[in-house]
Amino acid sequence: MITYAPPDELTQQNILQARSKDGIPPTHHRVPFRNLRDVLALHAKVSPHKPYLIAYDENGERSELTYGDFVARAHQIANLLYEDLGVRRGDRVAVFGHNHRDVVLIYMACWIVGAAIAPQNATEDDTRIAFILRNSEARVLFVLDAYLERALHIVRGGAGGDGELGAPNIETLVQVGGTPREGFVSFYDAVKSRPRTFLGDESGAKGADVALRDGNADAPTLEDEALLVYTSGTTGAPKGVVLSQYNLLVDAQSISQWHAFTGNQRSMCVLPIHHVNGIVVTLITPLLVGASTVLNHRFSVQHFWERVAREKVHLVSVVPTLLQFLLDHADALERSGETIYGHGINRTDLAHFRHFICGAGTLSVALARAFEARFGFKIVHGYGLSETTCYSCFLPITLAWETHQHWMQAHGYPSIGCPIDANDMAIFSADGSGQQLGAGERGEICVRGHNVMLAYYNRPDANRETFKFGWFRTGDEGFYLEDEQGRHFFFITGRIKELINRGGVKFSPFEIEEVLLSIPGVKVGLAVGFENDYYGEEVGAYIVLQEGATLSESDVLAHCRQVMSFEKSPKAVVFGTEIPVTTTGKYQRLKLRDLFSAYKSTQFKKG
Repeated sequence: MITYAPPDELTQQNILQARSKDGIPPTHHRVPFRNLRDVLALHAKVSPHKPYLIAYDENGERSELTYGDFVARAHQIANLLYEDLGVRRGDRVAVFGHNHRDVVLIYMACWIVGAAIAPQNATEDDTRIAFILRNSEARVLFVLDAYLERALHIVRGGAGGDGELGAPNIETLVQVGGTPREGFVSFYDAVKSRPRTFLGDESGAKGADVALRDGNADAPTLEDEALLVYTSGTTGAPKGVVLSQYNLLVDAQSISQWHAFTGNQRSMCVLPIHHVNGIVVTLITPLLVGASTVLNHRFSVQHFWERVAREKVHLVSVVPTLLQFLLDHADALERSGETIYGHGINRTDLAHFRHFICGAGTLSVALARAFEARFGFKIVHGYGLSETTCYSCFLPITLAWETHQHWMQAHGYPSIGCPIDANDMAIFSADGSGQQLGAGERGEICVRGHNVMLAYYNRPDANRETFKFGWFRTGDEGFYLEDEQGRHFFFITGRIKELINRGGVKFSPFEIEEVLLSIPGVKVGLAVGFENDYYGEEVGAYIVLQEGATLSESDVLAHCRQVMSFEKSPKAVVFGTEIPVTTTGKYQRLKLRDLFSAYKSTQFKKG
């Protein structure tokens, strides 16, 4: 059992207020389940032969698990956790892998026991993974065979201090897949002989379809930890976001209701399942409603539409980067004489597909307009953070096409939509004073509701500041506008820390980027605030050109100054090919500042 010092009394009160909805505290649950195990038990009993998880591995091999088989296998792993590895309710288990059906099974097994998952991002550097492993206090690490040597190096390779390798808290490494190696617990060998029902607690349950007995001290509750995920910020040590089983279920319930996603539909997962988007939207949401999900090893433009058509997928959650990849691929296919979907697929083969869910990264008006015009499917834009479990708002799916286009294109930014049922949203003064702002006024986007995290793990400083006036402060700048029905449509204009502060006047990088993307030949255009002796910060443009384009710095600067003031326009241009992004597709503008260091002492003048 993990224990840590609770926040001070005032911060506890603020967190409770931030986790309440309509004055109702999070202990008054809005979901009809006692825990995630109840959800699994229900569908194993009611729909044992319905597919839950369809998985494509790195070789394109397809496998399928029905609810009955999936739950039975998850219970076998739960018995391994409990009996052999000593994992108990409240413990944490780390997982080092990629999108793989066994990773999904391990997640579910931990939630059956009542343990929390600390998923590791294999694309992170070793020192960051080592820090997260130490900070999570996990004792057990499940590792897919492909990462075994690297995981061993990380766990045993250093002294354990900040910025170093080493995670002495990891006592057991479990090898998942591959030829069993000496010194590791072999996952498949250990699991295959286990009972197909979890017998570790005192519930008296004799099968996966038997609900937990009330009052059992070992049975997990909705308030038990389920996930410990770490922020992907560019500066400082990553913060551990603590999410409960209730957080996962109440957010998934709101997502399913908003998108009218029911048990007879299918979603497809192309995002990494070490992050909340992949976990909540395309694993937990289908599970909650008894639907099916198609898990891809990774996103592939070559196979995307083929699998949507073959598996009759209704919804896919993506980030804007993937929309751009699909657009580029469609152009290449059309030049070769193929359909824009490839593999001979046409629009009638996609009659079941409904829309895209899109968030997590920066969606420009230009990209949204081009994608929807090209493919004819709506992008249901939304917004959320790990700290709010996943999504907090979406564009309504019932908007007429013209109205949808209005909210996507008419206000300089695509709207992120209206708050979902699990939470409220508001705009507050960005100075942290707690002053709430009205329609059209820019400030900090704040969220309050049942999907707000329990806290940052062992970060009292961050908790005090983040919850200081009883809302979760996102650190994002935005505003809202009202429609004729009185609904609040929110917009995000940038990270507050990424706003460009030129001589006391702040500019949103998103506004400048819309102009950059309107320049013929620009594939990616990022606005970067760089250090400058005269104005503190100046505006720079980082440009990635389309193939074959030949733009110069003067071309970019001239175009910008035709449509923007001198003050807001970029003063320097850097061309490149690499785009720094997080694993969820968010641009990391701050990592580009050093590229403009030559202009630190330059005074830029009009004319």
